[in-house]
Amino acid sequence: MHKSTNSTKKCWAILPAAGVGKRMGANIPKQYLLLAGKTILEQTLSVFLQHPNISGIVLAITPDDPYWQDIYNDLSVHDIEKIIVAPGGEERCHSVLNALTELQAFAAADDWVLVHDAARPCLKASDIGCLIEQLSHTNDGGLLGLPMADTVKRCDGNNQVLATVDRSHLWRALTPQMFPLRRLHDALQQAIDTDALVTDDASAMELQGYKPKMVEGHPANIKITHPADLQLAEIFFSQNTE
Repeated sequence: MHKSTNSTKKCWAILPAAGVGKRMGANIPKQYLLLAGKTILEQTLSVFLQHPNISGIVLAITPDDPYWQDIYNDLSVHDIEKIIVAPGGEERCHSVLNALTELQAFAAADDWVLVHDAARPCLKASDIGCLIEQLSHTNDGGLLGLPMADTVKRCDGNNQVLATVDRSHLWRALTPQMFPLRRLHDALQQAIDTDALVTDDASAMELQGYKPKMVEGHPANIKITHPADLQLAEIFFSQNTE
């Protein structure tokens, strides 16, 4: 893989894929379940491997992952050259930080990184292009999201409704989430060092005072968490619309 220079900002993808997906109730990690004839991870990887704006991919997996080698063996030489493997961490944030650390050997500090959940295989290539187009000239980066369409309720510990929340400025956060490499690395490191609860990369950036921009994405970009999600993803793949 060729090292990036400061003269041209490149875009790199990071896929944290070290989770076990307990809520799927499967006997293997959910990223290795089959979807449209390939594993979920393969389907997600292919979106980035085929995208012309992505210079390379850092895949964070558990060091003793017994499933990755089979996928690796089926990759073309061209695809293998675009993939860096980093050790997965205890939590998602640790995996992303490890991936960022590995990437620093190949990328410039101000290159862009697009962090994407490995369990979101229905990502549209057009959404990647839209994200890059809208954020590449910003300072704070941003993420794909969807405006809230449902009525939102705030409840107490007994699930009794306390209030109906104004949804006019509420969004569901999706991935990819796109930020400058060094800034995201430092923000995640700070969050981990201070035991801050960050559920996505944008949360870490927000804690440092950045204001990420929300870019509306396609509703097919679902995260496979429960068995029903896998069935829905099969439907999206069968439609195969861009």
